[in-house]
Amino acid sequence: MEDGTVVPRTSGTPQGGGISPVLANLFLHYVFDDFMAKEFLSIPWARYADDGIAHCVSLKQAKYLQRRLQERFVRFGLELNMEKTRIVYCKDDDRKGKHEHTSFDFLGYTFRPRHAKNKYGKFFTNFLPAMSEKAKKAIRKAVGGWKIQLKPDKDLWDIANMFNKQIQGWINYYTHFYKSEIYEVLRYINRRQVYWVRRKYKNRNSRKRAEYWLGEIAKRDRDLFAHWKFGILPSAG
Repeated sequence: MEDGTVVPRTSGTPQGGGISPVLANLFLHYVFDDFMAKEFLSIPWARYADDGIAHCVSLKQAKYLQRRLQERFVRFGLELNMEKTRIVYCKDDDRKGKHEHTSFDFLGYTFRPRHAKNKYGKFFTNFLPAMSEKAKKAIRKAVGGWKIQLKPDKDLWDIANMFNKQIQGWINYYTHFYKSEIYEVLRYINRRQVYWVRRKYKNRNSRKRAEYWLGEIAKRDRDLFAHWKFGILPSAG
């Protein structure tokens, strides 16, 4: 506990423990996956670890499925987290009704009504995914944890070798839909690099000088960092 006392565990597994996701997948394969495949053949669904979505055709069907799942989970000693379990209305140009919830997050993406353009150049509203704010916050936290500014003993190519794979992984994952949503996160990486320049080079300790120097390198060697190659370069004046 927070005060240092130890309370014997009578059920469940530690959050973050290696056994937790293994047991979760074993249980949910039979409790959820197998149940959906046998009892609700007409309802498309997806699950990753303990997060799942099901695509119903009506509010009535969604409420019925939710009730059946609650009953199913209780039968196997589990329960739905009702604070996170919700029925979402996928609002777009064809579905113009009103509902309390019109968006949801799944696997780092936020699904909600968004403006889109068809092949004829006409704009319309579609229900689409884009990188979630929670994912952006998590990446900024991870980048801050690199503490690039505290590595003046490294050169720029060392920094690239240390973090490029992770940057490229984020780009690969979050640019399938609305890739512009990741731009601000990649610019944040540039700002952290500027701090590193200011710390390493005393004659470039102003933000403007550091950013200009870094921008000039980026123009000459765009392949050095994954986000530079992607097109998000530091300013060079």
